[in-house]
Amino acid sequence: MRLGITMFATDLTMEPHELAREAEDRGFASLYVPEHTHIPVSRATPSPTCAGDLPAEYARTLDPLVALAAAAAVTERITLGTGVLLPAQRDPIVTAKAVATLDRLAGGRFALGVGYGWNAEEGADHGVPWTRRRAMVREHVLAMRALWTDDEASFKGEFVDFEASWSWPKPSGRVPVLLGGAPGPTLFAHIAEYGDGWLPIGGAGIRAALPDLRRACERAGRATVPVIPFGTAPTPQKLDYYGTLGIEEVVLRVPSAGRDAVLPLLDEYARSYPSYL
Repeated sequence: MRLGITMFATDLTMEPHELAREAEDRGFASLYVPEHTHIPVSRATPSPTCAGDLPAEYARTLDPLVALAAAAAVTERITLGTGVLLPAQRDPIVTAKAVATLDRLAGGRFALGVGYGWNAEEGADHGVPWTRRRAMVREHVLAMRALWTDDEASFKGEFVDFEASWSWPKPSGRVPVLLGGAPGPTLFAHIAEYGDGWLPIGGAGIRAALPDLRRACERAGRATVPVIPFGTAPTPQKLDYYGTLGIEEVVLRVPSAGRDAVLPLLDEYARSYPSYL
């Protein structure tokens, strides 16, 4: 099993390229950073993971692709990923270009974690039809995949429509698309159709959900995809448990903070779980 890390990278935290370098030096396999373009001050939507007031870091997140480009320039081995990017809020043609460029500069080390989004007000400012956002994410990812793989790419759907076009650079290889979200038939159908893995936040309920994920993949005629518990607070028992499920990577949470808080925790993880690094 490999261990990665995730941090809400903001203008007040440890710089993500420094974190990537420090994590790579300690043997961590991956670094993931999230995305929120902005947070409307007048909010009605409660966070699914935070009780009470929304933590300040949600409004201060760095652009994940720019942050990871900086990380790519100072690292050699660590996987660099979004955890998660919000495709419904992004132009798919522009994002496909940015992802392909980042992946090439990183030597094929990029992983695209995506989510449907939870903040209806944030989505509304981007013109996202909220009840259709899952379908919108699907089309945006499929359209990006076409731009990454086809010399003359085209796409026609409900939300994306472009004629045969040239778009380079292409990624170094297949960009893995990892879908975040709670288990359910829609998520698993999307993973089986166009995803390369599942990022369950926190990791609770995985054992019960695995049969449904396997069945969805079987119906799509493909093998079961990897499951990567995300934002986990580790214990030896928890990591052993994940191992019994055949999980090969777990992404650990570090605080949205400066070097003085983050680096000691990285050192603690490295001391506590050396066999995974």
